[in-house]
Amino acid sequence: MTSTPSAEADFVTTTRTFYDAVAEDYAEMFAGESGAGLRDGTVLTAFAGLVSRGGGGQVADLGCGPGRVTAYLASLGLDVFGLDLSASMLAIARRENPGLCFRQGSMPELDIPDGTLAGAISWYSSIHTPVDRLPSLFAEFGRVLAPGGYLLLAFQAGDRPLTLDRPFGHPVRLDFERRRPEAMAGLLEAAGFALRSRTVREANTELGESSAQAFLTGRKTAAVL
Repeated sequence: MTSTPSAEADFVTTTRTFYDAVAEDYAEMFAGESGAGLRDGTVLTAFAGLVSRGGGGQVADLGCGPGRVTAYLASLGLDVFGLDLSASMLAIARRENPGLCFRQGSMPELDIPDGTLAGAISWYSSIHTPVDRLPSLFAEFGRVLAPGGYLLLAFQAGDRPLTLDRPFGHPVRLDFERRRPEAMAGLLEAAGFALRSRTVREANTELGESSAQAFLTGRKTAAVL
């Protein structure tokens, strides 16, 4: 069964409004990052290998934005679809990747049946979820994954959020939360995931990064509900 829809949380509305406003500028800023040039593509390649060796199946790119990661995973042979809050982001994803499937939806309440995914990726998309909502978010990820399915999280490492106010001149504002990898790993394990890998790399200042980048891969155990 899928989760029952409820009134949209304020942080979800704020996130949608932000990305609807900046979508075209955001996509242009990262236009060079695709295919072999995708940043941290080796992490994604390793994840794709785990899913494939586990027998394959459908994979969801949750918070897919303009679809760069979705397209990369598809190029690696995965049966993948993208999901995002922002209609503007999805319009770009469909325009740039006409052969792929993209759906509109909200990560806290996924319109995906229980236990149907072989893999799920949250590539810098959990960073707008308040810390007290992360346990329920990870439980939702676990709900849609089949036993033995894989989850990959990417996020900026640190303690203080980065706030973007009026990016590209648009009248919007959003916090980008930075998390401690050990704390995120603990939340995943509490949600019933067995941690398979933890990678943290230093910030690449040449690419404009201001914090270390973290990547966690977990495997759903039979105990996840």
